[in-house]
Amino acid sequence: MIDTKKEQERDELHRAIWAIADELRGAVDGWDFKNYVLGTMFYRYISENLTNYINAGEQEAGNTDFDYAKMSDADAEEAREGLVEEKGFFIPPSELFCNVNGRADNDENLNETLERVFNHIEASAKGSTSESSFDGLFADFDVNSNKLGSTVAKRNERLAKLLHGVANMNLGDVKDHDIDAFGDAYEYLMTMYASGAGKSGGEFFTPADVSELLTRLGTVGKTEINKVYDPACGSGSLLLKAEKVLGKDAVRNGFYGQEINITTYNLCRINMFLHDVGFDKFDIACEDTLTAPQHWDDEPFELIVSNPPYSIKWAGDDNPLLINDPRFSPAGVLAPKSKADLAFIMHSLSWLATGGTAAIVCFPGIMYRGGAEQKIRKYLIDNNFIDCIIQLPSNLFFGTSIATCIMVLKKGKSDNKTLFIDASNECIKVTNNNKLTQANMDKIVETFAKRAEEAHFSHLASYEEIAENDYNLSVSTYVEAEDTREKIDIVKLNAEIAEIVAREQILRDEIDKIIAEIEVVV
Repeated sequence: MIDTKKEQERDELHRAIWAIADELRGAVDGWDFKNYVLGTMFYRYISENLTNYINAGEQEAGNTDFDYAKMSDADAEEAREGLVEEKGFFIPPSELFCNVNGRADNDENLNETLERVFNHIEASAKGSTSESSFDGLFADFDVNSNKLGSTVAKRNERLAKLLHGVANMNLGDVKDHDIDAFGDAYEYLMTMYASGAGKSGGEFFTPADVSELLTRLGTVGKTEINKVYDPACGSGSLLLKAEKVLGKDAVRNGFYGQEINITTYNLCRINMFLHDVGFDKFDIACEDTLTAPQHWDDEPFELIVSNPPYSIKWAGDDNPLLINDPRFSPAGVLAPKSKADLAFIMHSLSWLATGGTAAIVCFPGIMYRGGAEQKIRKYLIDNNFIDCIIQLPSNLFFGTSIATCIMVLKKGKSDNKTLFIDASNECIKVTNNNKLTQANMDKIVETFAKRAEEAHFSHLASYEEIAENDYNLSVSTYVEAEDTREKIDIVKLNAEIAEIVAREQILRDEIDKIIAEIEVVV
């Protein structure tokens, strides 16, 4: 059942975000501008989060009229150390979002004010356990960029509009986690800009429907998980889906991810905070996962979900050390230098817990190409690691119309068969893209969970059958597409033709009679 009030609030929120973007997009390119909107939302979020935390503590102690936003900075300073330990950061009252926004129109140095505030927030975490979670978070919020305006006055005018616009967003109370308005606003912004930014925007954004499907596949039969990991986490939408699917606090020991693009890495950490994940519950690293993995001390992971970049170049056998890397060495061969797809698969498999599941979006070429990729597929099948291959519809992702696949990996399978599902028609068309509905996802997940055979939809292939097909894992090799052409009954057709011919003869005879009668008269 749809919550109408919630949907109305969501629509209102989306309109408010669009209005800000619409007013300011002339100055700043859309994909760049989202950094300003998200940065401002993040600033508002942590300001309100801290204020509510302090106010709640005071109110519990009987100080019902207390408001941290109205305190003097000097008085607030006494609580700095304790707050950094508990919340991971500190903001003095004068630098809270509500107060900076209230002074914005009369602040001739608003750009400098914001730069100082952001530096102070990051600096407050220095030397504490939260340092890595806050370091460089505002790096992409350039208050002095010419993109905001050619003069300081113009830049400040736009910055003030930005603050006011975010202040007027109906984001509800930070304490009310049911609305999840901050997180929802983040996802709407990312979708809005990814759809308009082509590959440059879409390459690190996985649509919500695909994220949900991957998470549901990875958590069948589970109500909670230990840790979730994404080796190419982008803006973090896949990681956070685990909590959305399973419920609040169902991810017991946190969210782990690695991202090579520093801007996206910053977005991911902001996304964690906006979804109310505490600094001590996530560990996002910025490095190349394949050559410099950062979570050796945290693996294995019970759930791995990922949409790694398709067929990117990597070091491969140019780096003689990689063939001895415990993640890649078991297959006896490295993924091709020009196509790193199966290197991500081998990395994920290596870090997967014995009772865990990895659900990974794959480029279809890795399922049938020869050479090193075929040898890696042979290793995966020979050792019974591939649980399921799912063919997805085309045009699900921003920036590419390719029909992708999902590979599901497990280390503790109960049989030595591989399920193939052809879900290429399980979608509806929405504007320029296809989308998975709840019914589409339900059908895929139910078939996956039951390992069910269904004509033209799924097939449970034996090890021998896959080996006979030279380890080709394309779904079309195992699931016969339904012939939707009209079936013709030849016997019935011949009878109809004979009837037509007979009728035709009768007509000819009638015409001949009429002609004969005419000739007699003449």
